[in-house]
Amino acid sequence: MKVYSHPGSTCGRKVMTVLAEKGHEVEFELVDIMKGAQKKPEFLALQPFGVVPVLDDDGFVLYESRAIIRYLDQKLPGVALTPSDAKDRARMEQWFSVEQSYVSPAAMKIIMQALFAPMQGREPDQSLIEAGKADLTRGLDVLEKALNGQEYLVASGFSLADITYMPYFAYLFAANAGDLITARPNVSAWWSRISARPSWKKVAG
Repeated sequence: MKVYSHPGSTCGRKVMTVLAEKGHEVEFELVDIMKGAQKKPEFLALQPFGVVPVLDDDGFVLYESRAIIRYLDQKLPGVALTPSDAKDRARMEQWFSVEQSYVSPAAMKIIMQALFAPMQGREPDQSLIEAGKADLTRGLDVLEKALNGQEYLVASGFSLADITYMPYFAYLFAANAGDLITARPNVSAWWSRISARPSWKKVAG
């Protein structure tokens, strides 16, 4: 089993965290996204949209991180990260969708400007940062309410749903926007809980 990715990729980190939770080691093939390796023909043959990660499981090639983490959880032995109860599974899927539609797009506006623009020698666009913060407020407020009285997004326990948020939250702190998280007690406690997991420490360092 091989994963094509970059250590800094948000979506790649989701995949590597699931693998760490499962206790499964894979071959890691570095795709240097900082140098545009994801747009080269040899990578586009694996992932026609030119983004990481990609999983190659003995010739079965799969891309899109949410598809990959579902596949890994079903295939690999170890702790189950998908709830067995139908309602809990549906709730997990709900939080996948919230992350994809409302949280990560807003978070990435902040992260791309406040964190990555300076790395690339560009001046951050403060208007985009503020727009990202405004957009993210709604999603975080929804999470704050949902986490009232429970430790994880799905009541039955830690799941793939929690993992999908972790890379974005880590980068928000790196982008000096962690106050958006710490200002919300339930979200802050949840983040402290999930970011303390050995799997995340292994992936994020």
